[in-house]
Amino acid sequence: MPATRPEKEIRSARKRATVSVLLNLLLATGKGVAGYIAGSSALMSDALHSASDVAASGAAWIGLWAASRRHPSFPYGLYKAETVATLASSIAIILAGYEIARQALFGCPTMPDTKIAIPVALVSLIISALFGFYQIKQGKKLNSPALIADGKDYLTDSLSTAVVLAALFGNMFGIMLDKWAAAIVSLFVFRAGAMLLVNALKDLLDASIDRETEREIIRLVEAHPAVSRVKQCMSRTAGGRFIIDMDILLKTPSHKVADRVADNLEEEIVRNFPRVVMARLRPHFKQKEITVRVTPLETPEGPVAKHMARAPWFLVETLDPSSKQVTGSRVIKNPHLEAQRKRGFLVGKWLIQNIDPDEIVLSERHGGTAEELLKEAGVRIIMTDQADKGNNSIKDKGQEES
Repeated sequence: MPATRPEKEIRSARKRATVSVLLNLLLATGKGVAGYIAGSSALMSDALHSASDVAASGAAWIGLWAASRRHPSFPYGLYKAETVATLASSIAIILAGYEIARQALFGCPTMPDTKIAIPVALVSLIISALFGFYQIKQGKKLNSPALIADGKDYLTDSLSTAVVLAALFGNMFGIMLDKWAAAIVSLFVFRAGAMLLVNALKDLLDASIDRETEREIIRLVEAHPAVSRVKQCMSRTAGGRFIIDMDILLKTPSHKVADRVADNLEEEIVRNFPRVVMARLRPHFKQKEITVRVTPLETPEGPVAKHMARAPWFLVETLDPSSKQVTGSRVIKNPHLEAQRKRGFLVGKWLIQNIDPDEIVLSERHGGTAEELLKEAGVRIIMTDQADKGNNSIKDKGQEES
């Protein structure tokens, strides 16, 4: 069975997380060894920061691995395992900020060998910054909060390395700036960690998706010709992915049409919004007080036009639902008669949105775009020979065929 798009995203994110773990391990080892040889406590503290990143990246990798697992006890999937990994990353960042602040306030000033420490710090700064921006970009592309958190972690690491580098250059000129610069960086570290912590907790507490995305999904559903409106939309996040639960009010009384519309919309939501891993739509029906019947006409007085989209006029009648007696009528001009392209689509959409018919009378069945749109919207199609037999004996051919 081929992998779905979310599963492919998870696999790709997991590979990048593996690279991140190895790179962080390399940076931590390089800084630690160079700091020990050069006698730089600042560089060794930065190595400790990178070591905490190894733990954070490892947590992200574990979370991404767990997110791709399937188990009957977790029918909605294990996507929140990635959120747990993000939570672990945020805690690691906060702890790293604490360590930087502690070293800045209570560490003893030293005069390191800058010839060894500066090149290592400079290379580490460049690698951390470039990989951090790349990881954030890939995380957004793959909709992975763990990768985004990991990328921010790298940028935080590059900030602390920049402070170390500034302090090392200061040592070259006899200026000791380690304590003040490290204290400032620790505030950025705490802020980044706190923001990630809050976002992870919101995800774990089933926070709803962002309002703009929710409104876009509602607009997509309400654009369907068979949908009158969205009654209720409930959503929640699941490890950076979305789950949608929606109640929709349909124009059609046909349960077959309603099921087909709901199934098609569920697939369309997932297709247009890749972060949605599950969409469930429940159709509801509104009982209309009148029945609206539309008949395409060649002239305002008749006869019935052979082609719906090419009909110059439309007779719109209102009927009593129980007796089928006509209670009112009017003739409307076809506003899209002169359209050169997509005439059937324009006419069908106009009828659905502006007239909202329950029945349409045709002299012939051509299966054009307008006819298919109306059928999809649940409009009953009635042939003229059947309509001529009387309102009480009309056979709903469109209903039978659907």
